[in-house]
Amino acid sequence: MFAVPSIIYIAHLKNMLDTPNVRTVHESLTPRLGGVAVFAGFMSALTIFADLSNGIQQLLAGCIVLFFVGLKDDLVSISVSKKFVGQLLATGIVMIMADVRLTSFQGILGIHELPVGISYAFTFLVIVGITNAINLIDGLDGLAGSIVLIIVSTFGYYFMRYGGASYGNYVFVSVCLIGGMLGFLRYNFHRATIFMGDTGSLVCGFIVSVLTIQFIEMGLKVGQPFGSSAPSVAAGILFVPLFDTLRVFIVRMMAGRSPFAPDKNHVHHRILAMGFQQISTVMLLGLLNLVVILFVINFADLGNTVLIGALVGFSLLLSVFLGVYRSRSAEQRVAS
Repeated sequence: MFAVPSIIYIAHLKNMLDTPNVRTVHESLTPRLGGVAVFAGFMSALTIFADLSNGIQQLLAGCIVLFFVGLKDDLVSISVSKKFVGQLLATGIVMIMADVRLTSFQGILGIHELPVGISYAFTFLVIVGITNAINLIDGLDGLAGSIVLIIVSTFGYYFMRYGGASYGNYVFVSVCLIGGMLGFLRYNFHRATIFMGDTGSLVCGFIVSVLTIQFIEMGLKVGQPFGSSAPSVAAGILFVPLFDTLRVFIVRMMAGRSPFAPDKNHVHHRILAMGFQQISTVMLLGLLNLVVILFVINFADLGNTVLIGALVGFSLLLSVFLGVYRSRSAEQRVAS
């Protein structure tokens, strides 16, 4: 909270500002180095107060790698391949040095324990996928921060209740990121005076991906709180970023374009096109994520197959709705 005003001042002084373009929603020159403040708050609190065992030390090392990758991208812009190398390095640190990985499908598609090679490969896809999903959802004032806050608060609660000796210290990771995010959101809600940038979204996405893996493994090894349903519950907790990423990738490929080609077809763009304002769009997506979280938590006893089927069915209905619905006010704007 104290760092952000200084960052805004320096960014304006040195002209390190994000220029509006056809893909962005903001209309004025705005600094995009908010991730520096989030990282500073998170890192300082965690290293002072937390027990850094059980993979947290390696998580911090991965965060430092992605912090510098994101910082360079925010300042001078770097290629997708260089970003990918940074993510590969950060993922390798937590997977190989801390053995943070998904070891079982817990009965999904009849698959239980995974061979070591497949376990590493699938864990890599999960970490890179979730990291980029958080990065892609960062398109409106306060949106990525609010979604991260909801996700991390949910994981943090269950680590506190059921983590024990093996996973209990991940509650420190959750609480420290919540603190960093609250201080940042003070300046990031509409109209934002600073953006998270890739510095923040890559680091936050990476932390969320590791928390997700540890949450799923906690269900397998501790047996609480959701047992073998932990994978589908985790997918529900991450619903909005996962739904948005999968939807835009599928839409782009169906249109014959690269899934990585940027456009204005994200879920927040579609809701804005219906006539909603930025704040109401953020609130709507936050509420949607909360509703899905409550659903998967309350119906976890149904098992992975039913829950994943319900999430996929709801995603298809929501995609159809986003594709065909136009509000009266939006139609009037198009007509005018």
